Amino acid sequence: MRLLAVARHLVATALLASVTLLAAPTAHAQAHAQEPRSQEAGPLAAATISVYPPIQGTSIWDRFGQTPPSSHHRVFSNWGYLNDWAVDVYQNPGATVVSPFGSKTSAGSPVTVRVVTVTPGCATGNLADGGWRIGLEARDDSTGTVVGRADVMHVDQKPGSIVVGATVGPWTRLGQTGRFRYSSCYQVNGDTGAHIHLEVINRTKYSCYIARSAGAGLGDETVIGRVGTVNSGPQQAC
Repeated sequence: MRLLAVARHLVATALLASVTLLAAPTAHAQAHAQEPRSQEAGPLAAATISVYPPIQGTSIWDRFGQTPPSSHHRVFSNWGYLNDWAVDVYQNPGATVVSPFGSKTSAGSPVTVRVVTVTPGCATGNLADGGWRIGLEARDDSTGTVVGRADVMHVDQKPGSIVVGATVGPWTRLGQTGRFRYSSCYQVNGDTGAHIHLEVINRTKYSCYIARSAGAGLGDETVIGRVGTVNSGPQQAC
């Protein structure tokens, strides 16, 4: 679950996005070719953790129908493996970016989220080409088990407090959505194309996404995926 949902929904009413199609972006970043992930990497997590939109307030899932998690490119790796699934979540520039991880496991245990990666997201290393990549790791505090990670890409205006090792809550501001210059890493022509490229991975086995139609509206409490699941492969629905 997330905390302070009412407060976030009040903020959400001020952040409704136009649905006029101005661009159909794709996100290309630092690619890492990896061999298929082993399904016997270690013990399973005791409970799952929900994944929520990485944008505070309202946002849009796969706005243009070109970035479904069943096939959207995955460009980042964790623990030596390509991430399990990826999707683009849209909101016009200026929306607050937050951690996608819930504050409790499915068993009700508290979750701690810490920053494990802070780096320019595009292979050029230039923030003007696509903003920040912020990697987050979720831990089940009742067992000490690391359950999964998420890479949040195309973050603008990152606060100085967001550094490797920092602990973040569900409403901690990681930065905001932005517009970057058009490039092979960021193919966006208008504000409605501004988005966060989100990638998710389990520590063991595979995580999953919640299937929904392109252009579906998302809110603060919309569950879009889970880590700690036991799916048999990448890019699978829950």
